Amino acid sequence: MDTATQTDIATGVKNAVTDILGAIDQEREREIVTRRFGLTDRRETLEQIGELLGITRERVRQLEKAILIRLKIAADDGKIPAVHDIERMIIRDLSEAGRVARVSDLTDRLVGTKSDTINRAHVAFIAELAPNLIVVGENDNYHHAIGIKEYGDEKTIKSNVDEIVKTIKKHGEPLTIEELHTKLSYENPSQVRALASISKFLAHLKDSWGLAKWPTVNPKNIRDKIYVILADNGKPMHFSDIAKSIKGSDFKRKDVTTQAIHNELIKDGRFVLIGRGIYALDNWGFSKGTVADIITDVLKSATEPLHRDEIVKRVLKSRQVKETTILLNLQSKPQFKRVAKATYSFDPDAK
Repeated sequence: MDTATQTDIATGVKNAVTDILGAIDQEREREIVTRRFGLTDRRETLEQIGELLGITRERVRQLEKAILIRLKIAADDGKIPAVHDIERMIIRDLSEAGRVARVSDLTDRLVGTKSDTINRAHVAFIAELAPNLIVVGENDNYHHAIGIKEYGDEKTIKSNVDEIVKTIKKHGEPLTIEELHTKLSYENPSQVRALASISKFLAHLKDSWGLAKWPTVNPKNIRDKIYVILADNGKPMHFSDIAKSIKGSDFKRKDVTTQAIHNELIKDGRFVLIGRGIYALDNWGFSKGTVADIITDVLKSATEPLHRDEIVKRVLKSRQVKETTILLNLQSKPQFKRVAKATYSFDPDAK
């Protein structure tokens, strides 16, 4: 969709809202709808509107319900053509994007840019009246969303979202949309992605989806972001490279200093120093401690004395250091006893 077309759509949505409000005879009723849906400013509560108009909260609710029923009937009878025009655009978009979408995502696509709250309010308001669309109300569990009525009502959409959350929770770690699709019974992955995006319990990073509380998909602090960078890289990194990767990432907040990164690496037990400024994840099998500590572990775990070449080989699996550093420790530490030519064992009684 080109920019000119998207500009036309944004204008069309705005004009449609004007036409709908024009179909409401009484000024007070227009005021209620405008304020309840946030069509010109932020959304207001029943109490706020009641106080403004000098009526009770319950009376505002009754009037809102009655107005929406009349508008829906009028739209269904074709008396507000603008509703059907925008409805067709929304259905066309949803048909290509998984049949359901968060209001924010849908509106972004329609207007071709990052939408504001007024843009979203307009789209949601029109969807509320459109006979072939379903609106999922926002609460603690779900984002505000719009779906194609043909494929299920609000209850069905929520049930499908819950199924995806349950599947991820049972798996215990993030899944790609393709992996989720194989575990579920939807026609294509786009439906799974669309439904997953509605849940407030889920988050994603590079299309890897997991529970919002999991730092691997929703890193909230510096340490979590370091973990994600290292895990994604799959091998040890220097702290300066970690800092560069964070600054070049898709994280929401990524303006951190190299020193701050280094400080967090030192304090967090998930990160293991394995060389000069080089860190790895502890679950990769790297051991903590000095080079001498690693040599000690290697010799203790061996069933017989080891040649220095084998010691170096095993230590390098846990540390990225120079071979000369390992050899220097072998030769200078009394606990490493040479028992044959270039062959060592561990002597626990040495001082």
